[in-house]
Amino acid sequence: MSRPHSAFLALFLLLPLQESLPAADVEVTNLRRAFHNGEHNAFTDLIRWKGKFWLTFRSCPDGHMVFPTSSILILSSMDAQEWKEEHRFSVKHRDVRDPHFLIFKEQLFVYTGTWWSGEGELPREQYDLNKHLGYAVYSADGENWSAPTQLEGTYGHYIWRAAVHDGKAFLCGRRKARYTDQSEVTEAEPRLVESAMLESDDGLNWKFHSLFQPARGDETAFLFENDGALLAVSRAGSEPAELIRASPPWREKTRVNLPEYIGGPLLARWGTDTFVGGRRNTDAGPKTVLYWLKGEVLTPFAELPSGGDNSYPGFVELDDGRGLISWYSSHEKDGNGKTITAIYLAELVRKKP
Repeated sequence: MSRPHSAFLALFLLLPLQESLPAADVEVTNLRRAFHNGEHNAFTDLIRWKGKFWLTFRSCPDGHMVFPTSSILILSSMDAQEWKEEHRFSVKHRDVRDPHFLIFKEQLFVYTGTWWSGEGELPREQYDLNKHLGYAVYSADGENWSAPTQLEGTYGHYIWRAAVHDGKAFLCGRRKARYTDQSEVTEAEPRLVESAMLESDDGLNWKFHSLFQPARGDETAFLFENDGALLAVSRAGSEPAELIRASPPWREKTRVNLPEYIGGPLLARWGTDTFVGGRRNTDAGPKTVLYWLKGEVLTPFAELPSGGDNSYPGFVELDDGRGLISWYSSHEKDGNGKTITAIYLAELVRKKP
C-alpha cells in the first residue's frame, strides 16, 4: 500500500467522517438470521419484485475462496420472514460470487462474476483477473429461470453491481489495465486494475462505455439521480474508498477520496436521503456499517451485528418508510463452537423527532 500524499491529506480534511455511532434517528430492529446451511454463505443482494422480496447470495461448502463447488441461491418471500429457495445455479469449472439483482426489460436478472477455477480449489497465486467472465440467469415470472448465460463483452472483467437508466443497463466490471499479464504491484506502476462502466441494450450483450476508476479499480455501487446525474461509491482495495460523480453522458467523472476504506459497498436511496453501507475497519475488527451520505460527508448511523468475514449488504425500502437490510457475517458460532458464516436481515426504523 502506498503512503498517503499531501493531496489525500487535504481531501481527508475536506471530507470528514462524523464518528458518532449510531445516530439517534435510526433504530435497527427485528434482527434475524435469514439463512444458514452449514456452508459459507456470503455476498448478498435484496430487491422487491412482483409482490415478493428476493434475496440472493453465494453458498459454498469449501469456504470463502475460489472453488468450483460454489453456487448462487435465489430466495423469495412474501413477508421477509419465511424464505423459499426459487433457484440455484453454478458454472462448471468456475467460482460464482457477488450476485446482484437487476430489473430490466420486464425480467429479473441475477448477475454473477466468476473466477476460472478448474476442477478444484484454485491457489491464490493462480488467480487471474484476465480469465474472469460474467454470467447471468433471468426470469420473467420468478419460477422459470434461464440457464446460466455467458455475458458477451465481459471476458476479463470481474462484474459487480448494475443499474438501469433511460432504457439501458449499466454494469461495473473491474479489469487489468490493458489486460496486462503483470501480477505484481510495483512502484513504477502501482495500480494495475481499473473499473469500467459497461452498457447493454438487452442485459446480456455488453460494450465499454467509460471508466469509473482509471486506477485502484474495484467494486463500485452506483445510482442515477432523477436528473440523470451519476453518483457512485467505489472500493479501492484496502485503501480509502472513492466518491465519484458525473453528468450525462457520464464520460467525464470527478473522483475524490473518502476518509476510509469501505468493503462491498452499497449505495441506496431511503426516502429523500442517500446512504452507503459496507465493511468498516474498527478497533474491534471489521464491521458492517451504514452511513448517511450528504454532499461529500459520511456519517455512520448504524453498526450491524457482524464480525470477521462480513459485509456486502442489500437494501429495500418498505411501503411504510422502514428499511429492510441484508448482509452476511461470521460473528456467530454453532452448537459445537464452530464459527458460521450466515445471511442476516434487519429492519431500519427512523425515529420521530
